[in-house]
Parts: sequence; C-alpha cells; structure tokens
Amino acid sequence: MVKSTIIARVTDGLPLAASMDDEQAESELAEYKSQAKAIFKKLNSQSEPVCSIESGPYYLHYLLDQGVCYLCICDKSFPRKLAFSYLDELSKEFYMSYGSEIQKSILRPYAFIKFDTFIQKTKRIYEDSRTQQNMSKLNEDLRDVTQIMTKNMEDLLWRGDSLDRMSTLSYQLRGESEKYRKATRRLNLEALYRKYGIPAAIILGFILVIYLRYKLF
Repeated sequence: MVKSTIIARVTDGLPLAASMDDEQAESELAEYKSQAKAIFKKLNSQSEPVCSIESGPYYLHYLLDQGVCYLCICDKSFPRKLAFSYLDELSKEFYMSYGSEIQKSILRPYAFIKFDTFIQKTKRIYEDSRTQQNMSKLNEDLRDVTQIMTKNMEDLLWRGDSLDRMSTLSYQLRGESEKYRKATRRLNLEALYRKYGIPAAIILGFILVIYLRYKLF
C-alpha cells in the first residue's frame, strides 16, 4: 500500500505538500522521508520523468510533471502500475488547483498542505490492490512499468549514481551496441557460409571419397 506521499518543486526541492501521516508512520518512515528529500536535491530538468528507487522494505516511486515531483513511499508488494496511476491522479489535481502558483519564489515550505485532503481521499481508493476498481487500473495498458528506470538507494546516495536521462540513454546505447555486435558476428558467419560453405562441402566430400577408396582398395 501507499505509506506516505510528498510533493516538491523540481528546481529547488522545495516541499509543496505532503500527506499527514500518523505518529507510527512518521517513526517508521523517518529514514525514508529523509531519503526522499535527498532525491529531490538530485532532480533537475534532465532527470528521468518516472523512476522507482528501492530502499529496504519499500519502493520510492516518483513522477515528474510540469516542474513538480510527486513521490510516494510504498510497500514492495504494492503494484508499480497502481503506484504510478496514483501519482498521475495527484499530479492532475494538484496542477489544476495550484498550477499558476507553483513557481512563485515567495512560496514557503508546504504552502499547499491543504492538498492533503485530496491525497488522503485518493490514497484510500488505492489501499487495496484487489478491489474491482484497482484491478481494472492494473489491466489498463496506460503505462509500461517494465520501461521505468529502477535504482537502488545505496547506489543513488552513496555511489553518486545519477537520475538523469543521459545515464539511462548511455545504458540503453551500450545494450544496443552489444546487440549490434552480436548481430554483426552472426551475419558475418552466414556470409562466410554462403561464400565458402558449398565449396568446402565439395572438397570434404572429395577427400572422403579418396580416403574410402584408399581404405577399401
């Protein structure tokens, strides 16, 4: 299930809104909320628009839209497609409500905390992934979650890993390059077979005939 939600501005990481969690959740999620703030500091205009970050028993899923980052902390068992559907609903409502104010320089942290009312209402809808409505969302082919970048929090925070699109593009290019090399090797072998395969088979057949004649006679 969705454990907590934070909304922040991409340009400077300013928190704009968040879910009002109970004391137990605050205690359990304190470390992961700190990690979320660290993620906000790493974001920029070149960052991946959607990403899942693994940390302990949770995933931190985020969605970037119109200069705002929508992030939720979820149990690992919670379907990713539902998590991003949830974030998508938040992004549409938040921008419709506060879109003209988001980039104002005078904003204070959590300036739109009243948005928690909508967060809590939407969160309740997504609490049980087995409800008919959520099963329908899972079956809708709105987003291919297999294409969403997945990172490890340790790599991200302590090894300097990047959230930029360019790092993902570089990884994809390396993969495509390896596929190209394999395809080239296969094509070269096929070309060699077409060029020398038949003559080689004739020569081997001729040698075999001579060998058999020598053995038998």
